[in-house]
Amino acid sequence: MTLIIIIVVVIYLGISIAVYFIQDYVLFRPEKLHKEFSFEYKNLSFQEYLVEVKPGVTISGIRFKCQEPKGVVFYLKGNSKSIKGWGKFAIDFIRYQYDVIMIDYRGFGKSTGIRTQEEIIEDLQTIYNKIKEKVDENFIILYGRSMGSGFATKLASKNNPRMLILDAPYYSMSKTTGRYLPFLPMSWLLKFPVPTYKWIKYVRCPIHILHGTKDTLIPFSSSIKLASIHPKSTNLHPIIGGGHNNLHNFESYHQTLSEIFTLDKLAFNEEKSSLHYKRKQ
Repeated sequence: MTLIIIIVVVIYLGISIAVYFIQDYVLFRPEKLHKEFSFEYKNLSFQEYLVEVKPGVTISGIRFKCQEPKGVVFYLKGNSKSIKGWGKFAIDFIRYQYDVIMIDYRGFGKSTGIRTQEEIIEDLQTIYNKIKEKVDENFIILYGRSMGSGFATKLASKNNPRMLILDAPYYSMSKTTGRYLPFLPMSWLLKFPVPTYKWIKYVRCPIHILHGTKDTLIPFSSSIKLASIHPKSTNLHPIIGGGHNNLHNFESYHQTLSEIFTLDKLAFNEEKSSLHYKRKQ
């Protein structure tokens, strides 16, 4: 019996150690680009930037431009590929006369450096500060998609953007990964716990959350819980039938963006809030 217990403990510790050391390869699926790679986007005007955030660490970014912009959308992408593929989504915001800035996290695209949660947050703040040098915060919108939603929330909690838009956000990365490894103490093991629910408490701007009701990777329930933290300043927008990677294929997603970007005033809409949603359950 004692031998069995020892074997179980050794296996458990072995799995825990393996998860700790390989998690970066599981959480992030970067596409690396050669430094000479040339971006191409049909019908989109853009300019590439390489920002040295620290000695030896460069962050690659693109600014998509429109004529007479009303402001800037700082778009924080998900955990895969590079801005080479994500850039196509800039059109969804340029149509409302907003410039769009996208960056690759460390190790993605042309960006260099070793990733840690703290370093990513510092990199994003550095880029945000550079945006503020050109644009008043009242005209900056933070948009976080999936993995980027947590970092966008952290950035909003430390600054004063016009609004925060979260696309398929997670309550915390610890909770999300815990669904797949419920027998492990993920809150201790994760190098990227990304506690969105803690950071969102300090966000002072209006918040819009878009989430597919059939998202099997990050369940819609996570957005319901996030929206309930600031119910009077948060609008929850369920995209009926939407999954995790296909919201842009739904007309309701684009209709929601239209509602958000064409409002003269960002008034609280109870019909699209977590309060109203819960009453219907």
